[in-house]
Amino acid sequence: MNKARPFFAIPCIIVLMGTLLLACSSNKNNQGSSAATTAPAAQATAEPAATTRSHTDYKGHTAEIPVNPQRIIYSGETYGDLLALGVQAIGYPLSMGDGQVFEDKLTGIADVGFPINLEKTLELQPDLIIYAGIDEADYDALSKIAPTIIFDTFAPLKERMLDIGDILGKKQEAEDWLAQYQAKEDAMWVQLKASGMKDGETASVFTYYPGDRLFVMATTGLSQVLYGEQGFKPTPAIQKVLDADMGFQEISLEVLREYAGDRIFLLTPVADEAKQSTSNLLKSAVWNSLPAVKNGYVYTQDITKTSSDATTREWLLGEIPAMLSEQQ
Repeated sequence: MNKARPFFAIPCIIVLMGTLLLACSSNKNNQGSSAATTAPAAQATAEPAATTRSHTDYKGHTAEIPVNPQRIIYSGETYGDLLALGVQAIGYPLSMGDGQVFEDKLTGIADVGFPINLEKTLELQPDLIIYAGIDEADYDALSKIAPTIIFDTFAPLKERMLDIGDILGKKQEAEDWLAQYQAKEDAMWVQLKASGMKDGETASVFTYYPGDRLFVMATTGLSQVLYGEQGFKPTPAIQKVLDADMGFQEISLEVLREYAGDRIFLLTPVADEAKQSTSNLLKSAVWNSLPAVKNGYVYTQDITKTSSDATTREWLLGEIPAMLSEQQ
């Protein structure tokens, strides 16, 4: 009897070992399955990328705006700022684009009118409204349609481009554009000085508005390019207007000589009445007595093509040398 026990024990041991092996194998499989299901669970708990962010405009309004806005309505004078960054709005007051250098790029954009039409704006279902007006009632109405930002279209180019780049989620593109613009501007002044422009030469920009109103331009449009660091100098009278941070100032014909520089840029107005005033100016004794007129240093350009937006500013870098090469 005692001799039979070892033979009986061997099968039992084999069965026991097999059971243990199966258990271990099952445990390993379960651990693998648990690990496989744990990884996606961990991933699922990761924070999703934010789709909106807070932005405070220059008037102090804070709004939650899209990180990457796709349906923008832009109502303001400097639509060319968006175009310079490769952005197209879905809505814009198309009358503001009449005659502009970027007019051919406005095809397919809905006209939201000027003043802005609230019903049309609502119909377009924007995800962001960029508005140049400063009326609080307008802001309140627009902000009920979509996140709205009041944008300072009269700010200097660099400040404006960095701001719009931030709003549109295109900071780097704005910085890159400013860098290439500065390089082109520097090259333009080198070209002009090589062609005969003298250090210290003064320049003036004039235009007429309806009502026989004559204006000298200062911190807006063409003047912003001409009075660059390497560019023309303002006359002392114009410098006072610049120091007052004024875009332009109305003057009388009697004091025109005080504002007239070595070179004069005359902007052709849109209104027929203002065009007639310009024609009368060119025939006047005061005008024809100015040194710039006698020397043939008078240049003309359509006022609509001398706006302050980035696209126009870049276009002017090629246009100014062309104007100066056409001595009157």
